[in-house]
Amino acid sequence: MKCGQGCKNEGMSFMRTDTKDIVCRVAYLIGIKKPTLVSSYSGEYSELIKQLEADKEATVIRYLCKLRTSLMLKFKRTDDILRNDYINIDKIQWFDTENIAWLEEQGIQIILPNKLAADYSLHINKLIAEHINGCRRLFPDWLNWEYIKDLFILPKFTNEENQKYEFEKYMENLPYYPYQQYIHWKPKDYGNILYTDGKFIEILYNMNNDYFGDKSKYKNAVSEIKDNIYDFIRSSYKTVIVVDCENSDVYKLYGMLKNFNGDELDKIDKIVLYDDVHTTDGWDYLERFIGIPVEHIEVERITDYKSLVDIKVSTGVCREFYRNDVSSFILLSSDSDYWGLISSLPEAEFLVVVEWDKCGQAIKRALETSDIYYCSLDDFCSGNIEEFKRAVLIGALKERLPDLLTYNGKELARMLFEQARIEASDTEIMNFYKKYIRTITLKADLDGNFSLEVKS
Repeated sequence: MKCGQGCKNEGMSFMRTDTKDIVCRVAYLIGIKKPTLVSSYSGEYSELIKQLEADKEATVIRYLCKLRTSLMLKFKRTDDILRNDYINIDKIQWFDTENIAWLEEQGIQIILPNKLAADYSLHINKLIAEHINGCRRLFPDWLNWEYIKDLFILPKFTNEENQKYEFEKYMENLPYYPYQQYIHWKPKDYGNILYTDGKFIEILYNMNNDYFGDKSKYKNAVSEIKDNIYDFIRSSYKTVIVVDCENSDVYKLYGMLKNFNGDELDKIDKIVLYDDVHTTDGWDYLERFIGIPVEHIEVERITDYKSLVDIKVSTGVCREFYRNDVSSFILLSSDSDYWGLISSLPEAEFLVVVEWDKCGQAIKRALETSDIYYCSLDDFCSGNIEEFKRAVLIGALKERLPDLLTYNGKELARMLFEQARIEASDTEIMNFYKKYIRTITLKADLDGNFSLEVKS
């Protein structure tokens, strides 16, 4: 594979594009019509839409938001019908009767006999405020949930004047609301605020006088990079991913694999991890979260000052090539020492994945000169790996439970992130503290023995 097909030269920006994972979730919750939802977030987000449709709490909020928007758009006409025709809103044509029936089946009372439009407005806003926290788990910990939550809750909704203010603001600025669906915000002509995660997050944080700077959370490799890797796998008889754990980031690797097409992942024979005692425990969790067999080789040290990982990787690759008929290797390392391995096995095919800032220019030039494709691990989105990071952190937390009372909870949270080698904002660390450390409970079994339990 020619290196020019997607390789970067020094000084070029990362080859990334904004994801649409967050905005797809928000669009579903606020009630954007299904055809628009599908056309705007097709392809890789089609499965996410199906998951949201199957999620009870997400669908509750979606249907309530649709009802609220329909009521605001037709408030006067709805009120006239309720006053004069003595029917309920499930009989009024601009309300989705199937949505109302579904909510009632879930035990959520929507129909209010002998009530007017203002009563319904108060009731629906109250229901949204009661149920919105059920959708907290749909969003990653690195995103400020309070900012998202605020989009759904009409402030002081029990106050008629405040309801009137929000209604008038909405009707006067209708084109500036996303697909004319009501949200609680300061309307402004931003274009489509739900176009990409990057655009939405920037606007959301600006609205709250805040700034979100970690673009790796919502940037992903362009399709060209993925296609080049897919082509490499397809053209190979047998492909193995070989990882130098000392010179690779387990969370970035999982992010890369999570962003791959499942059919292409199935064609990878296995992942071989060459690990050192000084690396993160995260490597022990990788096989639980991916469908590829993982061979985890822990390399002992003869002395504390010298790692033998690079020697083990070189001999391991040769063994796979000559003994196990592996024709192609995806090598994860930023270490230039592996050029000796690559240049010594000209019959094998290599694709190299590096961390851009850790990889020297000399090895990049050598790879380009030899037409060996390489790409950056940093290009792949790290915003969709919450479940993996959470497992590593909770595992580390459980190890410390016997000595829990010797720690300050907030300091312990920071300690766990450092131990797991997870780069995180203060918000993300504090979210973990609030959800998993502050909520630790004392349990007693049938025999009266006490234990501490971490919320999962």
